[in-house]
Amino acid sequence: MYLNTFIGVMIPFVGTALGSAMVFFMKNGMGKKTEKSLLGFASGVMIAASVWSLLMPSINMAEEQGITAWVPAAVGFLLGIFFLLLLDSVIPHLHINNDKPEGVTSKSAKLKKSTMLVLAVTLHNIPEGMAVGVVFAGVLAENALISMAGAFSLSIGIAIQNFPEGAIISMPLNSEGFSKKKSFAYGAMSGIVEPIASIITILLTSFIQPALPYLLSFAAGAMIYVVIEELIPESQSGEHSNIGTIGAAFGFVVMMILDVALG
Repeated sequence: MYLNTFIGVMIPFVGTALGSAMVFFMKNGMGKKTEKSLLGFASGVMIAASVWSLLMPSINMAEEQGITAWVPAAVGFLLGIFFLLLLDSVIPHLHINNDKPEGVTSKSAKLKKSTMLVLAVTLHNIPEGMAVGVVFAGVLAENALISMAGAFSLSIGIAIQNFPEGAIISMPLNSEGFSKKKSFAYGAMSGIVEPIASIITILLTSFIQPALPYLLSFAAGAMIYVVIEELIPESQSGEHSNIGTIGAAFGFVVMMILDVALG
């Protein structure tokens, strides 16, 4: 079980690394429509994962514990939103296609643009790592509502949406003059936070089992924050196009099928 858990928490990182490796195969960079569709796809995956893999198990666990079903889901969700809001306000980072840094501006000014781009994707990956970690923690706790197959479905879904994220970070860096190897390294590096966040979450959850419903919804809130604050606006920026919306629909359906089929 522990080996399966280790493999599960590493799968999303592999997705990021494989996406970053696209810098070696795409010669002319990434077109705007492709970028928008991939961002939309990622947002659809994260929304579906938040509902089926995190919020629904949170509600069901609360009912099993004799708690008012919606309380852990609502409280944890809002705490996750505010936690990411805090990180977003403190960590200096820069979004794709944007020259104005966010976070602590005094520190941001001292960082290279490439570093802030990596920090932006790293910020996205923290809640994803937490989500994978808390689900596998439920498996290790032998919670009947979370199966190993269901945990792997979330991990695979996150890896699928990490693939375009890896490409979206490595391709622009290469366009800015970084070597392909360095662009790949930066892109892959942004994903290493996921298994770290997963392992920390698993360790914390093992000490506070009753808090599992809150932690599931906390991860959902953090993921939804990233979707609303960053992925959807970036997929809709610039010249109007429906490609991001279509990508989100496909991403949502893919993750929903994975969760229902394997969960």
